[in-house]
Amino acid sequence: MKNQSRAYLYAFITILLWSTVATAFKIALENLNYIQLLLIANFTSLIVFSVILLIQKKIQLIKQQTLKSIMLSAVQGFMNPLAYYLILFKAYSILPAQVAQPINFIWPLVLMLLSAPLLKQPIRTSGIIALLISLSGVFILATQGNFRGFHIDQPSGIALCIMSSVIWSLFWILNIRDTRDDLLKLFLSFMFSMFYILIIAGATNNIVPLFTLPAIPAIYIGMFEMGFSFVFWMKALQLSESTGKVANMIYLTPFLSLVIIHFVLHETLHFSSVIGLCFIIGGILVSRIKSKGV
Repeated sequence: MKNQSRAYLYAFITILLWSTVATAFKIALENLNYIQLLLIANFTSLIVFSVILLIQKKIQLIKQQTLKSIMLSAVQGFMNPLAYYLILFKAYSILPAQVAQPINFIWPLVLMLLSAPLLKQPIRTSGIIALLISLSGVFILATQGNFRGFHIDQPSGIALCIMSSVIWSLFWILNIRDTRDDLLKLFLSFMFSMFYILIIAGATNNIVPLFTLPAIPAIYIGMFEMGFSFVFWMKALQLSESTGKVANMIYLTPFLSLVIIHFVLHETLHFSSVIGLCFIIGGILVSRIKSKGV
């Protein structure tokens, strides 16, 4: 199989995995709170990354870390997975999956906004237009299409979703100049996050046994949302002739996710959810097309 075909295969597997996670979040949160969910998922992911590091014979890279790089990983681990997933899981505990998942997908535009002051990258007029299109989608989702009353259901959940996108974007900006091995960075981030979440779970009496029935969805999330999916996605980007050939495939994720949410969670899909998602994705695509000068 040619490299590009393998890249598409890895990308497709990743998209399928990411399409299931919104549903998995809601199932896991039926029996666990957001702290317990992260505790189990983080532990599972850390095992996954440890095994892959051993298989790829990269474990020795840990010994080569300087104090500066260790401190950087400590900050990265606090941002993601700790803060990002705690806020995201809390949002999912408040909102329907069909609302939370699309709003969380606005992070590429948040990244564009934050790159202006932090990376000194100018925002073009097309970027502003793209942002307005996607924010219109967020508004449609937040109001569920009820434009007359302008009533927003669960504003705290909406705010948490947007906040998680901000944290995710800041995390990626912090990673831009970090040239260390990607798998190593993931391992160290999750290692520090495990330390933090253990303290939080212990202080709030949220330590839960791993091998129980309620833990199964959390283990699935740790393996396939936080764990293998990142590795598969990195592999797809490495094998592809250009990142663009697989990167645009990611926009299939929220649409597939809505289908799974409907058939597994039995959420009645509202027309406003589909339209809001189309606006969000449309805005992101406008920003990408214009940035290429098309």
